[in-house]
Amino acid sequence: MLPVFFLVLVVASLVYCVLTVIAALRYRSVLPMPLRMAPPVSVLKPLAGMDDGLEDNLRTFFEQRYERFELLFAVRTPQDPAVPVVERLRSAYPAVPSQLLFTGEPPYPNAKVFSLDRMLAAAQYDLIVMADSDVRVTPDMLTTLAAEFQDKRIGLITCPYRAVPGHSVWTTLEAVGINTDFMSGVLVARLLDGMKFALGPTIAARRAALQRIGGFDAVKDFLAEDYVMGKLVAGGGYGVILSSCVIEHRIGSQKLAANVKHRLRWNRSTRRSRPFGYAGQLFTHPIPLALLLLAVKPSWWPLLAVTALFRAAAGWATAGRALRDPLTRRLWWLVPLQDIASFLVWIGGFFGNTILWRGRRYYVLPDGRFEPVP
Repeated sequence: MLPVFFLVLVVASLVYCVLTVIAALRYRSVLPMPLRMAPPVSVLKPLAGMDDGLEDNLRTFFEQRYERFELLFAVRTPQDPAVPVVERLRSAYPAVPSQLLFTGEPPYPNAKVFSLDRMLAAAQYDLIVMADSDVRVTPDMLTTLAAEFQDKRIGLITCPYRAVPGHSVWTTLEAVGINTDFMSGVLVARLLDGMKFALGPTIAARRAALQRIGGFDAVKDFLAEDYVMGKLVAGGGYGVILSSCVIEHRIGSQKLAANVKHRLRWNRSTRRSRPFGYAGQLFTHPIPLALLLLAVKPSWWPLLAVTALFRAAAGWATAGRALRDPLTRRLWWLVPLQDIASFLVWIGGFFGNTILWRGRRYYVLPDGRFEPVP
């Protein structure tokens, strides 16, 4: 009976691989819209400390080829290591309107949301782009987003991303997983149910859409504030779409222990925010499921080869076709290792309700909110 059970799981995962290919091709079939008018844009950049390549990341925002935009940066204190970087860039690009805000300590757990709220209050314009400090973009990013906002029904746009690791084998594995596994889940969700969520690294929204959901107060207590923001905007009657603009998410160079804690935080947050969706991620692990089947029924080994072909097709469709990812093209042989690591961390995500974030421990509540552990 056990072999049949695992066989059903493997077949379901193969169906998921087929859906991934269809979803990636469908995503790439949407042609970018030409920009007719260029409304002004406010770009909000919450900062905390020195990310790898921070100056190069921020420089890509100063170098946007867009007619009218402003940059707002926020840190907690003037002593933050990111402050000299921002000031150096502001001096190098005096023609770009920019502000640097000091927010003080946040009054609630999600410090990023507090920074966004302070910057939104100081922003001049009604098109808002929120981008993390570890994001690097192309010079036409604002042009692409503004063109997509020409559809008045759209309230929020979220950018897909390809992960770029630092000099660490563990973050390299994670990047391969993001580019072949995590983003495939985003594309399949878009195919089956439309975009009813957002991805954290870069989100663009109309100010009116944010006001309709109650502003940042509506998401300030959630760990996965990006997901909740997209869900609330979609529920408020606005359209949410996945942009045609693919950004780079620079994920740094964590060592093994830090990387495992980071992955567990991500998984535990997802389990609390979307418990049924998290359980359904079982079917996104075809290689580990096929290995489990092989362990209980060695004579069915040809199915492992078939699964590897399906997984390769799904990985190519997502990383190669949708994201144009050079990392996976070069290190494709890491995909099975990453799949096994991802499967183990996914299992670990079912256990424990605490996370470690920026040196402090938090408890994740059943509805996805979180609070500091005393």
